[in-house]
Amino acid sequence: MFSIRNLTRSLPRCSSRLSSSSLARRTIAPLHKPSQLPRNWSIAPIACRAAFSTGLPRFEDQTGLVDSELSSKLASELQLEAEATNVTDGLPPNLKEYLDTSPWELQDTPGEEEVVLKRTFGKEKIKVSFTVADLNYGEDTENFSEDPAMYDEEDSSMQQGGAQSKGTINQGRTKGGNINVAPEDKIAPADREELADDESADGTGIGPMWPAHLHITIEKDGIAGALQIEAVVRDGEIQTENFHFFAAKALADVKTAEAEWSRRNMYTGPAFTNLDEELQVYIDKYIAERGIDTALAVWVPDYVDYKEQKEYVNWLGQVKEFVDA
Repeated sequence: MFSIRNLTRSLPRCSSRLSSSSLARRTIAPLHKPSQLPRNWSIAPIACRAAFSTGLPRFEDQTGLVDSELSSKLASELQLEAEATNVTDGLPPNLKEYLDTSPWELQDTPGEEEVVLKRTFGKEKIKVSFTVADLNYGEDTENFSEDPAMYDEEDSSMQQGGAQSKGTINQGRTKGGNINVAPEDKIAPADREELADDESADGTGIGPMWPAHLHITIEKDGIAGALQIEAVVRDGEIQTENFHFFAAKALADVKTAEAEWSRRNMYTGPAFTNLDEELQVYIDKYIAERGIDTALAVWVPDYVDYKEQKEYVNWLGQVKEFVDA
């Protein structure tokens, strides 16, 4: 009896212990649950790389290695040009003689491309300007005879029937009657292109002159308007290209982009070639009577050549001085 009673009393204690221990296991178990992620995953190591710099290393020699060679070449070129042209001796006799015997006053600023001639004619003030830039552009852009593209189709095939094409001579007994030759293989000196450029039609050795553009302005005292004429010097002649009239003198000789823009919408006259032929003749006489004639057409190219050479010698000296500094 006593033992059964003790057994019944101890049962509640055991059940409580069992429930508390199982509860503890259930609550603690999730804390120790293994991760579902793959074990081979790990944090990638940070790669250390060298920094890139565009600066020059401190040990590099920053003195120019070609400066002395460039200076020597400039000095040699300067000596050759100075000896060949003698630009330091003043104007050549032919250029000086024209200025001494003509009413033109020369305005030439060293270092600038533009050259200006001024004179008065009665109550008129005449100004003629030109630039050495025309010499740098070489031959007239309107002359297409030297354009190789003009002969691409002609050079690609031989002409039949014995007719000569560019780049052929009438020698040999080929099927087409002509044979192609290289420029240096031409048989006669007259066929040489480099010699033909140096010789004129009369054999004097004076080739065709390159064109020089003249900008002419004619103003009158007490008159608001002015004439603005554009002409070109070609082969010792002056050819009028444009003849304009402006109601304001300031618009006839513009120096700024704003002034050029303001006169764009103005009617200044038709194209010179559209004028009556007799009217064109009188305009040319009008211009020539004011000293813009054949003598000036011969003098301008010579002076442009002289000034360009003078500016080139000065340029060589300035560049050498800068390199040596």
